[in-house]
Order: sequence, then structure tokens, then C-alpha cells
Amino acid sequence: MKISPKLARAMLFGAALIWGSSFFVMKNTLDAVPPNLLLAIRFTAAGILMSAIFFPKLKKLNRTYLWQGAIIGALYYTAYCTQTIGLNNTTPGKNAFLTAIYCVLVPFLFWFVSKKRPDLWNLAAAFICIVGIGFVSLDGNFRIGFGDAMTLVGGFFYAAHMVAVALFTKDRDAILVTILQFYYCALFSWIAHLLFEDTPTSIGSDAILALAFLAVCCTAIAMLFQNVGQKYTPPAPAAIILSLESVFGVFFSVIAYNEQLTVRLILGFALIFVAVIISETKLSFITERFSPQKNPQ
Repeated sequence: MKISPKLARAMLFGAALIWGSSFFVMKNTLDAVPPNLLLAIRFTAAGILMSAIFFPKLKKLNRTYLWQGAIIGALYYTAYCTQTIGLNNTTPGKNAFLTAIYCVLVPFLFWFVSKKRPDLWNLAAAFICIVGIGFVSLDGNFRIGFGDAMTLVGGFFYAAHMVAVALFTKDRDAILVTILQFYYCALFSWIAHLLFEDTPTSIGSDAILALAFLAVCCTAIAMLFQNVGQKYTPPAPAAIILSLESVFGVFFSVIAYNEQLTVRLILGFALIFVAVIISETKLSFITERFSPQKNPQ
């Protein structure tokens, strides 16, 4: 099924909007549900839903899918777990922007598994991103809070997860790998919950609705929107649209969580956002417009 470019962009925008809203929803839900239990429920439900929709693809399962899926799932779980723990100790807006550093880190981690060195755009993005992180996270004594530190660790593991996906899904069914990573993430979350967390005696209706939203909308639907939207959208505009996730994260945090923005935070957010745009697009949407091919003399 082929869709129009406008619909593809709308789907990417929808994915960014949904993911942006998830930060404050998760923040509020963590008051009633421990981090690993939240992830366990979220990814178990998402895995079951995706399996029901794409059931014929499960016939392709083999030993290679299982061990590669385990590695991808372990990285995905570690990223989500550390990010969620960080969210429990910082604001949704800061969590959204600090997580976005994975976009800047990917080229450097990929360097370890390939011969492709980061280019000047990647180096510039990394420098700008580090300055932005300083504005967002460091206090007057140049110390970083626990929540921000855990969020940055989560960003690192998101980058590692993306590198693993690029390596292992080249000749694999991407949807089947996605389903497997959901189940592995759920498995690791259940184990961590049973070992290290107390199970709540009751979960309120608001928390149940939030968990349903996170599982169905923020996990299954948003990922489907991303996969389909990226297929029919050029990389540069797709990256720009998806990077709006962090902007929406701050917007919803200010509106629904009453997060207070300072000039220093706004400057830090802006620098991180610029770094993500540079790393993901290399400003091709600007340079191509003024290239000789576009403007022949």
C-alpha cells in the first residue's frame, strides 16, 4: 500500500506528538506504578497487540531471530529502564531533551563497529550538544543531578540500541524484530520488577488508562506511524519531524505538569535541538537549496 507524502509526514508528526505526550503521562503514572512494572505491562501489552496484527510473520521465527532479538531487546530494556528511572527523578521536559542526545551519539558508536568515521557535522553536533547538556543539567557547583545523569545513560543505550538494530535487521523482517524486542523488554522488566520492586496492592483507574495509552498509542501505534511514515518521506524532513518529540515533551510538561522554564533551560533545550538537527540532517535542507544544481549560473 502506497500513501501520499502529505499523509506520510502527518504520520511522522503524529508519532512525534504521541511520544512527546508520553513523558508527562509516564511521570504521573510512576507515582502509582514502579518503573519496571510500568515497562513490563506496557511492553507485554504492546507485544501481544503487534503479534495479533502481524501474526503470519511469527512463522519466520528461527534461532537467529531469537538471539539477535535478545541483544536488541536487552539494549532496549536498559535504555527504557534508565530513562524511566531518570524521569522519576527529574522533570518530563528535561527528560525529553536529554534523551534526544542518542541522535548525536549514534555516529560515534557506529564508528566502533564499522570503518565510517564521524564527519565534521557529527563533531559540531556533539560539541553543541555537550554545551546544551551543561545548560540543562549542571547546577551552580557544576554537578549533575541523579535524574539527569540516568536520563543521559538512557540516551547512550538508545544510541547503542539503534546501532544494534542497524546491524541485525539488514536482512531481517523489521516488524518481527520489533515484536521480539517488545517481548524481551517485557521479560527483562518482569524479572527486574520481581527481584527489586514491591508490587502495588492496587492500581487506580487513572493509572490503568495511562498504561493502556502508553502500550497502545505510544508503543504500537506510534511505532507503526514511524515505520510507515519514514518509508515514504525523505530522510532529512523525516528526521526533523521526529525530532519534534523533545519539543512536544517540553510543551506537554509545561501545560500538564507545570514545569517552570528558565532562560538557561530554554537555551540548553535549543542547543540540544540544533545539535540533533545537525546530526540527523547535516543541514541538507539548507545546503541543497543553495547548491549549484539547484541554482545554475
